Amino acid sequence: MSMGVLGTLDEWGLLDYKTEKYVLTRNRRVGALQRVLQLGIFGYVIGWSLLFKKGYQEKESDPQVSVITKLKGVSVSQIEALGSRLWDVADYTKPPQGENVFFLVTNFLATPEQVQGTCPEHPSVPLAPCLADEDCPAGEMLSHSHGIKTGKCIMFNSTYQTCEIWGWCPVENGSVSRKPQLLESENFTLFIKNSITFPKFNFFKTNTLETWDSAYFKGCRYDALSSPFCPVFRVGDVVEAAGGDFEDLALLGGVVRIQIIWDCDLDHPGTKCQPCYSFWLQEKGYNFRTATHWWKHPGMEARSLFKLFGIRFEILVAGQAGKFSAISTGITLGTGMALLGVVTFLCDLLLLYVDGEASFYWGNKYEEAKAPKTRVEPELASAPEDHKEPGGAQSQLIPVMDSDLAAGKQGLDAGHGLA
Repeated sequence: MSMGVLGTLDEWGLLDYKTEKYVLTRNRRVGALQRVLQLGIFGYVIGWSLLFKKGYQEKESDPQVSVITKLKGVSVSQIEALGSRLWDVADYTKPPQGENVFFLVTNFLATPEQVQGTCPEHPSVPLAPCLADEDCPAGEMLSHSHGIKTGKCIMFNSTYQTCEIWGWCPVENGSVSRKPQLLESENFTLFIKNSITFPKFNFFKTNTLETWDSAYFKGCRYDALSSPFCPVFRVGDVVEAAGGDFEDLALLGGVVRIQIIWDCDLDHPGTKCQPCYSFWLQEKGYNFRTATHWWKHPGMEARSLFKLFGIRFEILVAGQAGKFSAISTGITLGTGMALLGVVTFLCDLLLLYVDGEASFYWGNKYEEAKAPKTRVEPELASAPEDHKEPGGAQSQLIPVMDSDLAAGKQGLDAGHGLA
């Protein structure tokens, strides 16, 4: 049973052992291809992976970040409903606590002193214009309406008739001014304090310049060329760097993204780790509504409604840090060695299967080697005593070679022929 299994395995070649054999071939095409591929891999591993991508470093790309923002500036608005009004940081910044996402008011639509009662709907609302009471079903509520229809059709002004509603009256006027109410906000300043920590390397850094001058941050302004480390930005410069026009964006609002990128090489001093700022205009058009409530007299609640237009700033922080590591270096070099092995494999395929002399190279590279078999001579049947020489010594046995037997046979054949 065991011999049968061994025979089957031997037929399948599972018991054969293969060892490498190096054959030097004078094939210039395959040789040139191998050298080109090897040079390409050396350039990739040394130039790209090790030097450009710093494959010799251990890296961390998930830092802990913190962002604090502050806006500074004042502006005055002049509208008939509110008169002259001063806007400071508490009025035009939403939310006021300074997060990585905040809103700067640049324009608004005010509806002061609203109270709950009945009034005509605005003509711009769909299905609000009417000719008779039948056009205003009582209790109907529409998605764009400011209240609930009472079932009456009344005059809105000398031109339009609209359905009467019960809601906050008077209703909001839908027209927006042609010029931003807070155009001075272009000169407001934005202070961004950003800190970043790489726990793996126990490294901490902030974007504020280390200085003993307490007045430095009050006078400096960020500039990519002359003052790249100042964290105080002029709002108009940020919008311009994002590719937008401030007056157009301030009229109807928009979204601006500020991205802070940290790329720290910790093989160098920590002072060389500095942030890089970039600005993007994400979207045009942004607004929302807010209201302030109070009691006009006992039992009557009143409010001032504001539709606010402005710029929503989104501050995103990302970064990575790297430091020399023998393990990372070994992995990069090991990858290169593996790629060199792939080159050899590809060249062998071309040489043994694609080249015009593939059969010749195949025969020289692969050959079957068998161990020589030893032949055992049969023992003489006569007893040892028959070969003793006079004096008692045993005669010496002289081995007969195959060549001697062949020569003797030829001699006998020649004798028979003469006879």
